[in-house]
Amino acid sequence: MAGLGIQSVAALSLDEATEQLLIEAVEAAYAVDLYHARCRSDGSNRRTENLNKLLASRMRMTVLRVQDDVFPERNYRKVQERLQRDFLAMLAEHGGCAGVKDSELPAELRARYDEKIRAIEALP
Repeated sequence: MAGLGIQSVAALSLDEATEQLLIEAVEAAYAVDLYHARCRSDGSNRRTENLNKLLASRMRMTVLRVQDDVFPERNYRKVQERLQRDFLAMLAEHGGCAGVKDSELPAELRARYDEKIRAIEALP
């Protein structure tokens, strides 16, 4: 149990820029995974899992811990529900999976995710 307290304190002591980076990285991973699950029938959640491994090794945190401690909702379920709602709204704006298929959106989602991963890897 003591380990959980240490992780929470660690999350709360992050600077604002790092907190924002973590939020953006989780959002980016979820967006790519939701795109693949919704439009490509790939429910592997590979990007979120890769981010989780990176956070665990570099920062001794998990994606769920970031959602609970860093996101404004302070509740991973609420965060995940919002991310899914936001993604589905964005997908609808782009004409659903059919509209997105030949657009730049999949590449933009991947590029955003890759950028956030590189930024986390570059943290001291």
